[in-house]
Amino acid sequence: MATLPSDQVPSREKPLLKDEEDDGDEDDYEDEEDEEEEDDDEAEDEEEQKPSPAIQKARVNALFSRTVRIHVCNVVIKGNSITKDHLIEAHVADALRSASTIQELLKASVVANARLRQLGIFDSVSITLDEGPPGLPGTANVIIEVVEVKNKLTGDLGVFSRPEERTWSLEGLIRRKNFFGYGDIWDATVAYGWDQTAELSAGVSLPRFGALPNPLMARVSLLTQDWLKLSSYKEHLLGLSLGFLSTRYHDLTYNLTWRTLIDPSQMASKSVRRQLGHSLLSSIKYTFKIDKRNSHVRPRHGYAFLSSSQIAGLVPDSKSLRFIRQEFDLRGAFPLGFYNAALNVGVAAGFVMPWGSGFVNNHSPLPEQFFMGGHSSPVCTIGGPTSLLGFKYRGLGPTDTRRHIPTDNEGSSTSVGSDAIGGDIAVGTFADLSFDLPLKLFRQAGIHGHAFICAGNLAKLFPQELKSFSLHKFGETFRSSAGFGVIVPTKLFRMEINYCYILRQSEHDRAKTGIQFSFSSL
Repeated sequence: MATLPSDQVPSREKPLLKDEEDDGDEDDYEDEEDEEEEDDDEAEDEEEQKPSPAIQKARVNALFSRTVRIHVCNVVIKGNSITKDHLIEAHVADALRSASTIQELLKASVVANARLRQLGIFDSVSITLDEGPPGLPGTANVIIEVVEVKNKLTGDLGVFSRPEERTWSLEGLIRRKNFFGYGDIWDATVAYGWDQTAELSAGVSLPRFGALPNPLMARVSLLTQDWLKLSSYKEHLLGLSLGFLSTRYHDLTYNLTWRTLIDPSQMASKSVRRQLGHSLLSSIKYTFKIDKRNSHVRPRHGYAFLSSSQIAGLVPDSKSLRFIRQEFDLRGAFPLGFYNAALNVGVAAGFVMPWGSGFVNNHSPLPEQFFMGGHSSPVCTIGGPTSLLGFKYRGLGPTDTRRHIPTDNEGSSTSVGSDAIGGDIAVGTFADLSFDLPLKLFRQAGIHGHAFICAGNLAKLFPQELKSFSLHKFGETFRSSAGFGVIVPTKLFRMEINYCYILRQSEHDRAKTGIQFSFSSL
């Protein structure tokens, strides 16, 4: 019998099948036991002649090195008081029943164990491999014993900060696991950000639904975002999100959202005012992501790639937004062979454009535009052209002058700044050299140094700018920054203390040379 605990490989102490020289006759074993009881001296002699552990290990390894044909006869499930049997069987049946040898069955048991643990509804999983019925030679029984989570209702509460925007948010989460026994996980989330966002959402996820082998997700959310300081509008969203495919590399979701843009300040620029009001967002989004880097905190080798495609306008309604949005992000890490140094490089690009009749004369939706800036690390963040160290969030790119407000006394008008309106096309790139610091204390804590250079740009294409767009001019107006700093990794986030020097910026960009802090979630 071989047992597979939740965190170990199947035991090989006792072979699943008997050696071919053993006829499998239980009477022989009974005769030997009778002889041992009758003659204690002979039993002691046998103990003295017992092979050493090294010889026993060699015999077991020799047995498992041979190809012994076998097939699974029965799968027995124990310990599941709430979880449905067919849910467990569906996650392990294909792996276990496809095994045709002992070696394949052991590997399949490891895979099955990992699949059940990933459901998140068991405290432990143990798989035992036993001999099949006596009348069916060459068969095995698989016994799966699970321990369901004792505390099915959990919650989290935390305070999070965004240093570049000087804002804080309070977030709470309540989660209920395996409510109906289908591996379903229900959750409700509340988030409130001081002068930034407020969100209330509830959702459910299923590891599989009926004959569909892929996980499914449904979520209803109510979201409010405040962009008055940067772009003179507030955004209210009420939406439904359905996830049809969520695997290691692929993700497919559908979103149906009723969106409202308002301007309580009455000072929005013309570019913002033309998009105020109600709209309907009906879109499908596919994301392909592969990350082969050895670490997210400090990559030393490997690569990562992300491609995100979104098409909106699937509902024939006059309020329906119609656009196509595409993003690419490619990263690479290369070890240098000294001071544990590594060079990380990356390039990201994206574009958004309206579609439909007369699309060249239409504007892309303002919230779907690309915005760059902020202090999040370009090394950790994989999600398109967003980060540019040294620049404030939404601190570069096209802007439009806000409405002029006449003064009460003088009757004249005074400018109140400009709105960031984003770009239809965006490109960003970076290079980051990480290295160990001299002090041993820093190296043991994972604290290391780095030097970096970043560059990026945004541009409008629709509705009028496409005719005059030039790649040469787009390249000449790239913004860039360089600097160095110290990185402090933790279990929850990566903190950077950087000195940033602005190499190039435009007239209306919001950038600053000096010390800056950066926090990136893992």
